[in-house]
Amino acid sequence: MQNTFFLILILAAMIATVVALVRGIIAFLKTTEADLKTGGVSRSGLQQNKMMRMRIAFQAIAVILVILLLIMNRGS
Repeated sequence: MQNTFFLILILAAMIATVVALVRGIIAFLKTTEADLKTGGVSRSGLQQNKMMRMRIAFQAIAVILVILLLIMNRGS
């Protein structure tokens, strides 16, 4: 029962990772030449950074859940 719960959480974290990755790639593809020529940080750049930080966070959550699942199963 507990393993099923962890597997569902891991799957949700993996899906969230892929969604954040795809959204980051889409934000990257929407970058215009005007965004690149301006000296400051563009809105597109901020969106890309936000999505990539979310991707890293979701990946970390998935890895931590996998480690916890392995530790729990090691004892049984």
